[in-house]
Amino acid sequence: MEEMTINPGSSIALITGASSGIGAATAVALAEHGYRLILCGRNRNRLEQVCENLPAATAVMTLLFDVRKEQEVRQAISSLPAAWASVDVLINNAGNAHGIGSMEQNNTEDWDAMIDGNVKGLLYVSKAIMAGMVERQRGHIINISSIAGKSVYPGGVVYCASKHAVEALSQGMRLDLTRYGIKVTNIAPGFVETGFSLVRFKGDTARAAAVYEGFEALQPKDIADAVVYAVTAPSHVTIADLTIFASAQSAGSIVHRKTQSN
Repeated sequence: MEEMTINPGSSIALITGASSGIGAATAVALAEHGYRLILCGRNRNRLEQVCENLPAATAVMTLLFDVRKEQEVRQAISSLPAAWASVDVLINNAGNAHGIGSMEQNNTEDWDAMIDGNVKGLLYVSKAIMAGMVERQRGHIINISSIAGKSVYPGGVVYCASKHAVEALSQGMRLDLTRYGIKVTNIAPGFVETGFSLVRFKGDTARAAAVYEGFEALQPKDIADAVVYAVTAPSHVTIADLTIFASAQSAGSIVHRKTQSN
């Protein structure tokens, strides 16, 4: 755990999966709006690189843990010093996709990785943070879901199931927590150009690159802008659910790709 200068007057945002992609972009966007940041991930070097890209005056702390391991989550969150313990905004961004193909061909280890990271990890971190929000009668939880949580596509059944679970959890959290003054926002991105596909295709760079060919995909900053939109809404406004497509995308697996002829 590493800590830098604190501005006691600013709100605290905790971001999981902050070492790259949407998480890293969200860190930059919230820093620009004066948030103190707790950046969580498994790779110290990558977290340090994210910190280097933040505005110089940003107060930031890093926590190293794997969201899939409940004990690690509890220990990391409980280690926060008093000045950092009152988390105002939780961004559940950590998640993964492993493998693609028909269910009978899938590796069950890939299933475990997706369910543990996308579902159980979100639950573990939320559980560790929401108790304080309930006590303070305020807070905001943002769950980064996916268009895969709204429509199932061939070859991604278990990943889609895990993101459907995130959608259900977002709705359920809102039902349970609104009475405590806690907002819950679900953000469902479409195609975002990150390292997502490289992980899914297990390092096959050609297959990963092909996912984003022929159209202008969303960028991590686009989703970070949506997070800022949600957290800066007036206190009487809750942005409950946002679906964000690239302009060339019309549904979960339908993208208009340009070819040489058009």
